Amino acid sequence: MKFLHAADLHIDSPLRGLNAQQGAPVDRLRGATRQAFVALIDLAISRQVNMVILAGDLYDGDWGDFRTGLFVHEQLARLNPHGISVFVVRGNHDAESVITRQLPEQPHVHVFSSRSAHTCELPELGVAVHGRSFPHRAVTEDLVPAYPAAVPGCFNIGVLHTSLGGSPDHSTYAPTRVDRLVATGYDYLALGHIHARQVVRESAPRIVFPGNLQGRHAREIGPKGCEIVTVEDGQITKTEFVALDVVRWHALSLSTADLKGVDALSARFTSALADLLGGDRTRLHVVRVGLDGESALHPLEAAQPGVLEAVLQAALLHWDGPEVWIERVVSDLRSPLDRAAAAGRPDAVGEVVRLVDQLAGDDVALRQWGLAALDSLPTLPRDLADEQPDHLSPAQWQALLADAEAMVLAHLTHLTQPNPPTDDAA
Repeated sequence: MKFLHAADLHIDSPLRGLNAQQGAPVDRLRGATRQAFVALIDLAISRQVNMVILAGDLYDGDWGDFRTGLFVHEQLARLNPHGISVFVVRGNHDAESVITRQLPEQPHVHVFSSRSAHTCELPELGVAVHGRSFPHRAVTEDLVPAYPAAVPGCFNIGVLHTSLGGSPDHSTYAPTRVDRLVATGYDYLALGHIHARQVVRESAPRIVFPGNLQGRHAREIGPKGCEIVTVEDGQITKTEFVALDVVRWHALSLSTADLKGVDALSARFTSALADLLGGDRTRLHVVRVGLDGESALHPLEAAQPGVLEAVLQAALLHWDGPEVWIERVVSDLRSPLDRAAAAGRPDAVGEVVRLVDQLAGDDVALRQWGLAALDSLPTLPRDLADEQPDHLSPAQWQALLADAEAMVLAHLTHLTQPNPPTDDAA
């Protein structure tokens, strides 16, 4: 017997803010959840699994129209001729109260009730599947104690959408403990809700979050996919994670401390990109690049914000590796300026440095000064477009202050050259 376990598919999840980003592959990103689901159905058929288990959040929320539901209905229907059963629990995003539109039921697809946990037995496979759907989005009680007892002589699978012991990246829903899952006597716990793959327990029972099927933003990095589990004589004999994402998100950090010019930055970027992606040309790679270090490039970026991102974008024009889109470049560069000497100057440079030192030493004054400065702008800067300035942390205000100082000093002291420095010029 073989089954496939997936969760958190979030079909047709909206990807906000992409239209504002020049060159964003909007259509491909928006279609990624569908393409990954098609790949999952293809995999189930090609691997000849007996069951597909979907542990919650098949949808991202109520359908905008019937096209979302029809797409899922059509894909699940492809499994029926192959004798593949489907078991679904609803999670917080597609709870009973959330999905208002309905389509006809399919005989091979079983959606667990939200009223109580119950069991589906498949005698021909020697399997019992236990589960319960969310009745509404915010389920705060532990559902596990009410799950049915394990069926003797069967391989028992429990399906549950849960935050388990909690996660900083996810809201707390249907929380429970590992010891309670173990006490069910089940052989495999198919969990959903946590988007990063986690093997919570290797065996007796095996407890797994497969992660979501397709990363949707820059915090959901790395391979995304599903689990395939093989069972023989009531025992798990093989487990396999299969990546199915068609768009993969990455975080790439580059140290710039020793770089003297943009040519060196370009070379370091493409080299690091090759190491990160290998030869994977099967999907689109979306990369958020972080630049850090006390660097000679800092004054250049301060005087011409966006120039380093442009350098990296230009490097991709000559890149012959896998397909890449740079989602954002986040700069955490620091100035090589001698602050003590600059603070002692009697000119505008010294005045700026002294003001910054004063603000940096008083979080309340810095926040008030910063809010007043932002309020005078017609629009928020790009990096703050998704933020609420009055909710920024002291550390965020300090970072903004450092950026503002660098920009002003770059113009005042003419630390940059008219054109971006190359290695030869450095």
